[in-house]
Amino acid sequence: MFSPGLLESLLKRADFTGTSGEDLNIQIISYLTCGFVVSPGIVDITQQSKLPEQSMTMRPCLLLYSCLWALAGVGLVLSLGEGCLLISEVNADNPGLDTTEFVELYHSSGQRASLEGYSLVFYNGNGNMAYKVLNLTGYVTEDSGYFLVGSASVSPRPAIILQANSIQNGLDGIALYHGENGYSIGMKVTATGLVDAIVYKSRRSDSSGVLEEVLTPGKPSFLEDESFQLGDESIERCWLSGSNWTFQAGTPSPGSTNPCTNPSINSPVQISELRLGEGVFLELSMPQPAPTSTPLALVLLDGVTATVSFSMDIQIQDSTSKGLFLITSDRGNVSVSQVLPPEGASLLQQPGALVGAVVLYSGEVADYPTGSPLSQDQPIDALVYTGGGELNPNLTQTLIPGREPFLLSSRFQEGGVSLSRCGAAKWSRDPGVFLGGRPTPGQTNECLGLGLCPHTVVAQGGTVIPAVGPSGQGEFLLSEVNADSPGAQEDYEFIEIRHTSGQQASLDGVWLLLFNGFNNKPYQQMDLTGHSTDPQGFFLLGSSGVTPRPSIVLPPNTVQNGPDAVALYRSPQGPPFSQGDSIPTEGLLDAVVYRSRGSDKGAKALGEVLTPGQPHLLEDPSFSSVDESLSRCGSLKPRLLAAFQVTLLTPMKENACALEPTLHPQPTLEPKLDGFVIFEVAGANWTNATDQQAFVELRAPPQSSMVGYVLVVFEQGPVRASISIPLTGESNSLGFYLIGTSVSTNQRLPVVSNGTPIPQRGAVALYHGFPSSFPVGMTASNLSLVDAVVFSDDQELLQTLTPSSQLYTPKFRPELGLVSLSRCSCCELRTPQAWTPSKPTPQNDSLCPSQTFPLELDLCVSKQESKRGNAETDCRKWLHREGSREAMRSEVALYLESHCHCGFSPVHLHEAQFSCYEGLIRLSGHILALSEDQRNNINQTLKNTSLMQLSGGLVGMSCPEFYRSQGSEMTSGWEIALVFAALLVVGLAVAVAAYCYRRRRPMNYSSIELNNQGEGNPDF
Repeated sequence: MFSPGLLESLLKRADFTGTSGEDLNIQIISYLTCGFVVSPGIVDITQQSKLPEQSMTMRPCLLLYSCLWALAGVGLVLSLGEGCLLISEVNADNPGLDTTEFVELYHSSGQRASLEGYSLVFYNGNGNMAYKVLNLTGYVTEDSGYFLVGSASVSPRPAIILQANSIQNGLDGIALYHGENGYSIGMKVTATGLVDAIVYKSRRSDSSGVLEEVLTPGKPSFLEDESFQLGDESIERCWLSGSNWTFQAGTPSPGSTNPCTNPSINSPVQISELRLGEGVFLELSMPQPAPTSTPLALVLLDGVTATVSFSMDIQIQDSTSKGLFLITSDRGNVSVSQVLPPEGASLLQQPGALVGAVVLYSGEVADYPTGSPLSQDQPIDALVYTGGGELNPNLTQTLIPGREPFLLSSRFQEGGVSLSRCGAAKWSRDPGVFLGGRPTPGQTNECLGLGLCPHTVVAQGGTVIPAVGPSGQGEFLLSEVNADSPGAQEDYEFIEIRHTSGQQASLDGVWLLLFNGFNNKPYQQMDLTGHSTDPQGFFLLGSSGVTPRPSIVLPPNTVQNGPDAVALYRSPQGPPFSQGDSIPTEGLLDAVVYRSRGSDKGAKALGEVLTPGQPHLLEDPSFSSVDESLSRCGSLKPRLLAAFQVTLLTPMKENACALEPTLHPQPTLEPKLDGFVIFEVAGANWTNATDQQAFVELRAPPQSSMVGYVLVVFEQGPVRASISIPLTGESNSLGFYLIGTSVSTNQRLPVVSNGTPIPQRGAVALYHGFPSSFPVGMTASNLSLVDAVVFSDDQELLQTLTPSSQLYTPKFRPELGLVSLSRCSCCELRTPQAWTPSKPTPQNDSLCPSQTFPLELDLCVSKQESKRGNAETDCRKWLHREGSREAMRSEVALYLESHCHCGFSPVHLHEAQFSCYEGLIRLSGHILALSEDQRNNINQTLKNTSLMQLSGGLVGMSCPEFYRSQGSEMTSGWEIALVFAALLVVGLAVAVAAYCYRRRRPMNYSSIELNNQGEGNPDF
């Protein structure tokens, strides 16, 4: 039985020129039965001889022989041409004993398919050799296309049973091959005959270059994340859109459709299903609860004139069934949420070569009146479709930039077609996520038999052509920008992107945003998923007049002259996220901020966020009488404007850089802020609490600008920066600046591959400098370091980011509930002694140990190997050694925490005093607690502890009684003696001062009192 699509493609291949009537019918029958062969090496009869008389005069044996080969070719098309075999799901690591491991294969046609000639090979990442090989010849998939290999306890029961714990946890690989190549246990990893593969790991620190380079070039190994859910999880393959697939963590679903959902992402309002023709309806998917406060407008656009044919307000209800909102003219449908007026329904019922678009805007219908031209507003979602008619290019370029419209099949003329959203892509405005299928208004879409294959194709000879490259390392950068071309039409604008590897690279998940410098908002958002660079790493977007022709053609005068900006992002989950009116920075790869003459004061905000501290570029028209562009020449550092020169145009070629580049003003930074510190840090996986949030809180003087600072998150083993966030905006009136996963933050923590932006073990560092100096993947550095907190025992992190080698490693225990690391004001920057686990207090003062909950401490510490007679000298040397007190606090804190499990840290011992007597180190004073419960736990731990076995041969114990009394009496005697000595010295000093004063001061005669009688004769 021929499918309609296959029949149509067969007829299109045939050449029946000049033939009519009965001869034509005979040729069609002959062609359909014997003329279509696609297997390599098989001769196509119609290509050998297209003349009707030759077709009819072939010898019977040749005709029969050819027909048999043709039927085999058609069978191959039915089994492989409309789908392919792929690795659909892998569960290699189960909780406890690995007794529910499995590998699920799936034929994307959704039908029964033979596995003849296929082999499944399991590779060990340690040595890159095969440890298990399964020959699948003789097996077939189930009727729905699934085939299971796994443990006996897996349900449904696998076709091939493996012993428990057979599939290694990783870092390892699983590969699907086709061909007779003698695959065997112990062979080295190979790409010969490779059809599909996955490389996975169970620890973030695992890394393998060989398996990735051979089996999945350009794709990193996948982490089967244990923190995805409390139970078991698997690595599931999901169709995104077009021919784009991905792997993600999900709930195990052996032998059935993968869920392909991400509960952590609150999807926006999207078009879920559109019915054209008979029974017309429109179905929207809504987040739960539905956004009742957001006004939405539905707009139908004419595909030829690109004008509004119909518009209506969408009246969202408080609750929607299954998160679906149904708009239909069928009032009798019990699932209807809003009635579609007749004038709107008639537009979607037009038969024939229908062209048009259904668009969802945020706004009211008054903004989109009937007959008005296509709005330049960015829609929430859009579906552009064509049934063969001439489609206005403005619809695709404005509504779905970088995407293709949905092509309606001839089935629309037979009554109608339903377009259902089936792709798991989280982004909107992509017709590639839709499939034609059975209408399901108000119900879950039916998405069976995709008939699509991943980005891996098998060439003749069994070698793999990696369409997603490159095999080496690198990243995308803006290479050349021509925003201002001569003339009013400006039909030679272009933007050139290049991958630094200089090889072919997939642009999946990459977005290009064009910003307006006057309102700081993007006026164009282009999703580049589905595209790739050329073999030299170039990719071009531009006007139709550009040579060579761009991969994405933009309307003339699209790229504004300035002051504006072009920014490149990596954002697999949809358009780059921005909170409110802020400029998005999450996933920012590169940016260019430029201006035209006389606009040097514009785009200030764009510059502060995208390229802080750097003057805007000027595309100087006086450089050339023809045309010029801004070309990257001086450096491959991203977001460094000093790397660009004004040059002649070189689209898709090496830039025409001058040997002696024009000098650019050196970018400058504002001076460092005083008192700018990391104040609180929390990771989402630090405890099992469901509402545990990841965030980093900074504190600076109130209303301080954050521009010029970069927050970097490091993961241990090997130490690499997993996140780098250039800060924007300013601190609030209390000096707080919050970066987190919730919406009430100054900046968002980006989504990372392992799902947790703040790792279980790692560090957070604050740097002062340009963002290009602190890229993702950098090793830890103390250059330009402002502050850091290390929550790891990794010596590289510790020695680089903290001033000493003594470390307190906090334990994030489930019994603590919500927990964060809080800075307490007792200590200096970059030291573990400043931090303690406590309840999260974002945007508020830290919760620190205080005098409210004191506890008496009297602890003596000695070295086991020291003798009492000569230990006094060791003790006093220890007390005078730099960092010794901090080390002792850390040792005692770690010991007490390991026994009380109550969040004890060195901060609790900040008021403890150190003294030395007969070789014993004494800690006395108060332990400060966070709460009454914590104080009770610490007190109970001290009572139950007779000896503390600390590191370095140190032993802690309660101080002996004689030591306490003698020490107390000794302290009192010394206090009395010191007071007496002080009084004696003061008295002697006063006496000596008075004597000297009398002896050395001359008489002042002007003050002598004279006798009233004066001088005179004597009485005698």
